[in-house]
Amino acid sequence: MSDRGNIANTGVYGGLPDREKKYVDVVSLTTADALVTPLYIVWDDGRRFAIDKVTNRRQAHSLKTGGTGMRYTILVGGKQTYLYYDDYRKKWFVEAKRMRRPDP
Repeated sequence: MSDRGNIANTGVYGGLPDREKKYVDVVSLTTADALVTPLYIVWDDGRRFAIDKVTNRRQAHSLKTGGTGMRYTILVGGKQTYLYYDDYRKKWFVEAKRMRRPDP
């Protein structure tokens, strides 16, 4: 589980200051005809989030963090969110909330 991290919002397609691209591990099922269905998102601290349902999959841009890839519209804990597979980097990412650092 190496080579993970956050990337600043420097993508061609913009981004929001309160979001960041976060690479995550994903447990998925790939069928014989190459259909990929993500099952779990694994956070870098080991927490696993079950994907209740995949409602859509299509090529799309991440407007919140920049970047592009196969976008999976998913339900996690009953809430809709997006999970991306970056075809160029061969990595999964989410549009994570940027953690605020306390003022010194």
